[in-house]
Amino acid sequence: MDGLRIDKWLWAARFYKTRGLATEEIGKGRVEVNGQEVKPAREVKVGDTVTVRREGLKRTVVVKSLSNMRGPAPVAQQLYEETAESLAEREKAAQQRRYAPEPANTIEHGRPTKRERRDLDDWGGRWSASLDDD
Repeated sequence: MDGLRIDKWLWAARFYKTRGLATEEIGKGRVEVNGQEVKPAREVKVGDTVTVRREGLKRTVVVKSLSNMRGPAPVAQQLYEETAESLAEREKAAQQRRYAPEPANTIEHGRPTKRERRDLDDWGGRWSASLDDD
């Protein structure tokens, strides 16, 4: 096998769960081969550099082999080798997430209940917001 469609390769290498998702992401311009945006039918060859932007991270890998069948994860990881710069960038991003977690993750509960809202509002025992000087 000399070349393989990039969408098939991304699916076989387990970057995306379905080939349709891979095609969608390629259409959005989130995949590059050798520094150029590609179309789903673009052939990828051994030795090509593929850059995939996903979830705010950019992964750069070098194609080691081709497969048009999706196999288990350990086999899929043998299809590519991630560059040192990409590994360092992913480690740095993971470290930043550890030290500065998402603020929304600290919220323990959703919306307050009716009773909790009453306690939050606490109008001093009044049942109405209007001020009556009786």
